[in-house]
Amino acid sequence: MTTTVVVGNPKPASRTLDAASRLAVALTGTEPDATIDVVELGSGLLGWGDDSVGAAVQRVAESDLVVIASPTFKASYTGVLKLFLDQFATGDGLRDVTAVPLMLGAGPGHAMAPDLLLKPVLVELGATCPAPGLYLIDSTYTTDSRIADYAERWARVFGRTSRTEAP
Repeated sequence: MTTTVVVGNPKPASRTLDAASRLAVALTGTEPDATIDVVELGSGLLGWGDDSVGAAVQRVAESDLVVIASPTFKASYTGVLKLFLDQFATGDGLRDVTAVPLMLGAGPGHAMAPDLLLKPVLVELGATCPAPGLYLIDSTYTTDSRIADYAERWARVFGRTSRTEAP
């Protein structure tokens, strides 16, 4: 199974990246095959035809499982993630990709954001999202059991809906 982590945090090497990587490992039992810290794509996100952005889009589109993560920003996912997602064709840009929407925030007030805001965009792009998204509190995700609990409940589902079976 090819697993990719996509993180749309305006800050590189963020807690969002750490949480998404932890989730990918918990779901698959291995480190992700690729990590795309979207902010590192820079101004190439502002148009079409950038080689680095194109390679990142292709990498995601060819993945079996993609954890797509964002901090909660102005009650939604970030603009930098939106710029990256805009690079995919509507309807089939993420065809045959199983996606996990993940968002982090300071408190429980936005706990439904992954399902209400991020998941519909992923589905619009053709991704399969067979389970609820995951919302984590950014100050406790390393010490609570939410990632492990989520993986225990949903890893087999993600494995069955990905192009290849999970271990």
